[in-house]
Amino acid sequence: CRSALDLVPFGIKPLLRRAAAYEALERYQLAYVDYKTVLQVDCSIQAAHDGVNRMTKALLEKDGVNWRQKLPPIPTVPVSAQTRWSIPSAGAPGANTPPATAPQGGPGESTAAGTERARTLKEEGNELVKKGNHKKAVEKYSESLKLNQECATYTNRALCYLTLKQYKEAAQDCTEALRLDPKNVKALYRRAQALKELKDYKSSIADIKSLLKTEPKNTAALRLLQELNRA
Repeated sequence: CRSALDLVPFGIKPLLRRAAAYEALERYQLAYVDYKTVLQVDCSIQAAHDGVNRMTKALLEKDGVNWRQKLPPIPTVPVSAQTRWSIPSAGAPGANTPPATAPQGGPGESTAAGTERARTLKEEGNELVKKGNHKKAVEKYSESLKLNQECATYTNRALCYLTLKQYKEAAQDCTEALRLDPKNVKALYRRAQALKELKDYKSSIADIKSLLKTEPKNTAALRLLQELNRA
C-alpha cells in the first residue's frame, strides 16, 4: 500500500487497505489517520466512516477521553488530490478552474473546495467550543453543514444546543447525525439528554438502550439511564 501511495498520493484503495491492515495489527491510531484521510478525498465513502467510528471506539477504550491528543498528525489532502477523484479525467472541462468557486457549482473542484471549507469551519467551531463560546460555534457548524453534511458536525452542534438549553434543536441535530450513522454513540447519548430535558422519558430511555447495545459499559449512559428510571 505504501508503494502504491508513493505512485499515487492519496489513492483511496491503498489508503483503505492500509487502514484495514493497521486495524488488524491493532495500530488503531494509524488506521484512524488513514480512514480520516480517505474522507478528505471523498466524504461519501461509507467504509471510511465505519472505520473512523470503530477506531474512535477502540482508541477511547485504549487511551481514554484524551485519545485525540495522542494521534499522529492527519495529513491535509490538497484540493488537487480531492479533485482528481471527482472529475472524469485530468483533461476534463473546468479541470483548471480555481478552487475558490462557490460550492454550489459543478461536481469538480467546487465540491472539493466546499468540503475543505466545511472542514475548516467545523474546526473553527471546535476551537470556539473549547473557549466556551457555544453561540458562535453554532454559527460555524451551521455554515459547515451547508457545505457538507457530516455526522460529527451535527453531534458537535447538538452539544452546543444542549449547553444553550435549546433541547429541541439538539434532538433534531442528533436525529440528522443518526440518519448518517445509525449507531453513533454521541448522537444517541446527546439525543437522550435532550429528550430527557423535553420530558420525553420513554424515547430517551430507548436511545440509551440502543447506545448500551454498542457500548454496554458506557458509564455516562448507565448513569443517565439510572436518572431516567427515577424520573
